[in-house]
Amino acid sequence: MKNTLKTVSTIALVLSLAACGQNEDATSTAEKPQETAAAAVEAVQTETERYYAFVEDAFNRAVDRSPGFQAYLGIKKDTDKWDDTSEARALENHEIAKDNLAKLAEIDYAALDERAKLSYDLFKQEVERDLREFTYRDHGYPVNTMFGAHTQIPTFLMNFHRVDNKTDAEAFITRLNGIGPQIDQLLINLERRQKAGIVPPKFVFPVVIPATQNVITGAPFTDTGEDSPLFANFKKKVAGLDLPDEEKQALILQAETALTTVVKPSYEKLITFLGTQEKTATTDDGVWKFPDGEAFYNSMLKRYTTTDLTADEVHQIGLDNVVRIHGEMQGIMNKVGFEGSLQDFFKFMREDKQFYYPSTDEGREAYLAEATAIIATMKQKIPAYFGLLPKAPMEVKRVEPFRERSAGKAFYQSPSQDGSRPGRYYANLYDMAQMPKYQMEALAFHEGIPGHHMQRSITQELEGVPMFQKFTGFTAYTEGWGLYSELLAKDMGFYKDPYSDFGRLAMELWRACRLVVDTGLHAKRWTRQEAMNYLSENTPNPSGDIENAINRYIVMPGQATAYMIGKIKIHELREWAREEMGTSFDIKGFHDEVLRHGPVPLNVLEHNIKAWAARKTMNSQ
Repeated sequence: MKNTLKTVSTIALVLSLAACGQNEDATSTAEKPQETAAAAVEAVQTETERYYAFVEDAFNRAVDRSPGFQAYLGIKKDTDKWDDTSEARALENHEIAKDNLAKLAEIDYAALDERAKLSYDLFKQEVERDLREFTYRDHGYPVNTMFGAHTQIPTFLMNFHRVDNKTDAEAFITRLNGIGPQIDQLLINLERRQKAGIVPPKFVFPVVIPATQNVITGAPFTDTGEDSPLFANFKKKVAGLDLPDEEKQALILQAETALTTVVKPSYEKLITFLGTQEKTATTDDGVWKFPDGEAFYNSMLKRYTTTDLTADEVHQIGLDNVVRIHGEMQGIMNKVGFEGSLQDFFKFMREDKQFYYPSTDEGREAYLAEATAIIATMKQKIPAYFGLLPKAPMEVKRVEPFRERSAGKAFYQSPSQDGSRPGRYYANLYDMAQMPKYQMEALAFHEGIPGHHMQRSITQELEGVPMFQKFTGFTAYTEGWGLYSELLAKDMGFYKDPYSDFGRLAMELWRACRLVVDTGLHAKRWTRQEAMNYLSENTPNPSGDIENAINRYIVMPGQATAYMIGKIKIHELREWAREEMGTSFDIKGFHDEVLRHGPVPLNVLEHNIKAWAARKTMNSQ
């Protein structure tokens, strides 16, 4: 990848070198400083191009090794294959990571331009993180209440496998037949973890076993009832092809055969295994029970927060913010004239039917329509706060029924690189009592605009940065931005209804409580019930919401701590820049600087903002 961009600092370096040459040798010819300057620029260009060529090649090799990532990117290549999830492939990937780090060390960092130096730092940190965590590659649950191969396999085929022609349809069928080996490998991985003492807690199984059964429920697995999710999806895709009816029917028959002879017995085998595991599973929920559990959890905190905060420090940050937010909620309670304690107000917000759509098809459609309208209103105000705007469209979509019981409350799916798939804000409408109206604004701003859709779409659309930067992940940055976006919307004039502002605070409170319960579960050996009790006593969320959340924090240790830690840092940097820069501060410029590099660790974000503030202040003088 060529990079002809010259940064201000690089040009300044070249000019200073030229000036030094003139001062040191007043009798030299005019050509000498110019030649020195040209040589310096050429060196920067050459090493920068060398670096970009290396990371582009590393990214392309990673894409070549992952049919799933190819589909995510919209690349039609290995459309009939699945990713290799074996231990042998994991060892290969580990060797590739070590080789990448060795090759990176051969790059002359000092000769890179400033943008390439930032990219180099990101690539290095990411590879070092993967190498550091390789020891813990089995410290997790491949099948759990939040995600896993049992639901990811059909979700991938339904949402990522495009069928634009007969070849695509045949590749879909080949992938159906490949589900057998995929499940076999999954079982090998689960058995290896079981031998190491890594088995999901008992509460996981009553959720994942029915979710697994849902995949093989309906036609053609049964003689009666509606089509199963996979079969219905394939039929719909084939129906849209420009083919004779007899060819369409032949494809459907092949899919039916694959579903009944491969998919069904494979999923039944998985269900049997899970049922056997359930009998010996325990109620010890935290990862402290794992081999080297404490070290593993510390590693997860480092990964997700991109800081060196200890579990005790994270826990205390959570407690402090819970107190602060409770105080702000008390102010809203007084504003609406509610009489009683904060707990009484929580109960009112949790139970009063005015705050909920009915659990009917009409209620769910109304929720989706209102969420779409909220985002449309926000889009009109965005140009006053951002210079960088996403090109990719987005849509609000209901989580598919077959996976909604085990899916999160809301989440975002990035658009495809080629523009064939929009960004999607998924709302889980399985139980409308978990989706209060007063949280709709904050949730839409977090998942949609200016939250994840803006951040991730802008990242994918950045020019002049390597592809790996567009798809790298630093959760504290990404989820911190989502939570910051909820607060930013208040600065933009939203949450006019005090109950909606309460909803914003309720969601921030939720993230503060996460710091307390996540560290409580995994570092302080809280039980699952103790963690649920804490959320019940300190938040207005309903019991189902609380149970699902604690289940999530148990199976995804450390991940939930990223939101509040990231938001605090972004907000602190904004307020620091506002005070430091005075009249030079520009909110659009601040947001663009946060977004224009893609996801970064929080220490890199701080460096970027302080460098931006210095440049802006200098230019205004």
